[in-house]
Order: sequence, then structure tokens, then C-alpha cells
Amino acid sequence: MKHFLSLADVSAEEIWRLLELARALKEEWQRGGNRPLLAGKALAMLFQKPSLRTRVSFERGMQHLGGHALYISPHEVGLGSRESVADVARVLSRYVDGIMARVFEHRHVEELARHSRVPVINGLSDYSHPCQGLSDLFTIWEKKGTLQGLKLAFVGDGNNVATSLAFGCAKVGIDFVCASPPGYGLPEAVVRRAREFASESGSKVELTDDPYAAARDAHILYTDVWASMGQEAEAEVRRRVFPPYQVNARLVAAARPDVLVMHCLPAHRGEEITDEVADGPHSILFDQAENRLHAQKAILVALLKG
Repeated sequence: MKHFLSLADVSAEEIWRLLELARALKEEWQRGGNRPLLAGKALAMLFQKPSLRTRVSFERGMQHLGGHALYISPHEVGLGSRESVADVARVLSRYVDGIMARVFEHRHVEELARHSRVPVINGLSDYSHPCQGLSDLFTIWEKKGTLQGLKLAFVGDGNNVATSLAFGCAKVGIDFVCASPPGYGLPEAVVRRAREFASESGSKVELTDDPYAAARDAHILYTDVWASMGQEAEAEVRRRVFPPYQVNARLVAAARPDVLVMHCLPAHRGEEITDEVADGPHSILFDQAENRLHAQKAILVALLKG
């Protein structure tokens, strides 16, 4: 594994190695602290979009492992405008040991990877959010004790988070169903590729426009915002389209009695999820957020330690 750009590019065996490493690093931290596995290493954190969890979890993760993280704001670089993506990659990779990029367009992380001498991590793009997907798998495994044979129902927009979950679930044997309004589902190319992975693991990838059908027998109910960053112009239209896809008490009751409710955050409470559910007994939203730290430490060690 040279870069971490999409879960589609990571084998099932590599995902499991990362999950095992994340568990070991979390347990080590809980016992008193991580070994300085990345002492002397530096990570450049390149941001086009703002973030709470991505910035803090990567920065603290490098600190936990004895390394350093450098925050680079959108105004300092102007990725692809003030300076070409290729030149940014060529310059940064002579200064640091790894690059984490949170961008609007997925082609930018791909271009960074093509021109970088050091590993590139996709901290979020319009296509996928693999760090979120990996940490979600880690959280489910932690809570359920297994991944094989579970059902995850994603309710809402077929966005970058849904894409990463489709790929990740398909690779590790979780049945994945995405319930979206017509016209807002997962792209056909994503579904086709996820089903190829599912055929190897024995799982299923399904689409529906019925959130209650998706929730039936689900072990995990997952949702995300109706309009992602960069879709602000569509927000008002989406607020009229998506209310039937809200994760509320009625939808939770349609799932298994022990269903886990997940959301990658930030949440627009009262829109895609109600306070009653977000703060209720099925919610693992903040355990999920915490695990971004440990899953990303596993990615950092796997890519930067060598």
C-alpha cells in the first residue's frame, strides 16, 4: 500500500491488517500511550475544506506516535490555482514524509499521488472518504465483535461517505444497502465496482428508494448530511426532497432491536437525524468520531513507518 486514496484500492487483507493495527494502537494508548513509531516523521496536512475531526485527529495522531503535523490552509497554497497540484506535490514531498489532503476534487489527490515522492492520504474528496470508511469499519467491529454477515443501511445522499462504505462493506463481507431519493443514489460505476468486491466476499450491495425496506433487519443505520460542502446551491432543493429519509425514532424501530446508529458528523440535527436518535441509546456517533484518531494512526504507521 503506497497511498491511501480510496478503499476500492485497498485489498480486504490490507483492510484487516489496518483494523488489527488500529485496535492494537488504541489499546496501547488506553494503557498509557503509544510508542514513538513515527519519531522524526512529519505529515503535511493540506486543506481546501475546513474540518474539525480530520484536522484534530491527524494532528493528534502524529503527536501520539512521536511525529509532527503541519497544517496548510487553503489560502497558503491555492491548490491548482496559485500553484499547480503537481508542483505542490513535488515541493511538499521534499520537505515531509507524508501528505494528507482534504480536497474538493478527487483528481487532485490522484495527481498529488502521481507526483509525490511520499505517501498521500485522501482526507476527503468529492468521490470518497476512505479514512472515515476505515474508522467506521473499526467501530462496527469493536461494537459487534465481527463484520461478516452484518447488514448496514445507509439512508440519504449517495455521496462520498456512502461510496467508501459501499466499497469497505463489500470487501469485508457486510451487506450494504443504500436508500436514496430518485436521482440522488450512488453512481452506477460505484455500485458496479462495489458489487464486484461483494461477489468475492459473499456479501450484497443493493439500492432502494424505500428507507424502511433498507432499515429492515439492519444491524447498522447510517446517515450523513443532505447537502455536502460544495453543494450549498442545492441545499434548499434537497431540504424539500430528503425529509422522508430522516433517521428518526420510527425508522430506528424498523431495524433490529440492537441496531447501531452512525453519522460521520457534522450533523444537521433536525434534518437528516433527530436529537432523539443522535443522543439516544442506539447512537454511537461519538465513539465513531473518537475512532477516527486510532484508525488514522494505523494508516500513518502503515504508510510512514517504513
